[in-house]
Amino acid sequence: MRKAMSLILGILFLVSMAALIYSEGQGKMTLKAGDEVYACNCGESCPCQMMARQPGNCTCGQAMAKAKVKSVGEGTAVLEIGGKEQTFKTVGKYMCGCGPACKCGAISQSPGKCPCGKDMVEVK
Repeated sequence: MRKAMSLILGILFLVSMAALIYSEGQGKMTLKAGDEVYACNCGESCPCQMMARQPGNCTCGQAMAKAKVKSVGEGTAVLEIGGKEQTFKTVGKYMCGCGPACKCGAISQSPGKCPCGKDMVEVK
């Protein structure tokens, strides 16, 4: 009985730690110079500021363009899209709602659809 209780407590601890690690990364995109991502190509005035690891459409409905990370700052990344540089936030107000196994890695400043077709969910 004592071994079973220890095993259960150990499993609960591991599940709790995994949930904590997952929740810390929610809504954030970790980038480094040279990385390639897909980003909204509507320009500086577009409110969605969407970035994703997979191709698809932005939350504003336009097709995302392949972009290269030029530099990364505190909460921002400068991306080169079609020969022009644009600054994006690396912390989104919304993220892809497809769960922990999500390969999209999408973040946005506006609600809408993720490249995988799921709804973006508000980051809490």
